[in-house]
Amino acid sequence: MQESVNCSRDQLEIVAQKLLEKYPSDRIFAFYGGMGAGKTTFIKAICNQLFVGDVVNSPTFAIVNEYLLKDGGSVFHFDLYRLKSWQEMLDIGYEDYFYSGNHCLLEWPEKIENLLPESTIRVKIELTEETDRRIITF
Repeated sequence: MQESVNCSRDQLEIVAQKLLEKYPSDRIFAFYGGMGAGKTTFIKAICNQLFVGDVVNSPTFAIVNEYLLKDGGSVFHFDLYRLKSWQEMLDIGYEDYFYSGNHCLLEWPEKIENLLPESTIRVKIELTEETDRRIITF
């Protein structure tokens, strides 16, 4: 069942917690939304909930960042905006990330839709008319 939350930036931590509680065993999350919708900001909130010890930044040029968890695990954060084709994901060995058992958080997943596992949790972020509010659907 889909759930939508209208929230402010200050409420992102709560929404991130709710998302992770709703899908406790899922590891691949795809974030859809236009430029400036808040994908990276929401991913930062999710990483806080997962107890990432590293600084979380968009991997725009690196394509993927690995963040270490305080318990020794990893979170992989992808920014696929600069990919020219889904074949580039084959070149970086996406399977090693997707099937590692670690969380994979993907921005611009439209670029590789055909490679996403069926179990991928899709999260849509939309701007509202109010400047500080987003509608997050998962």
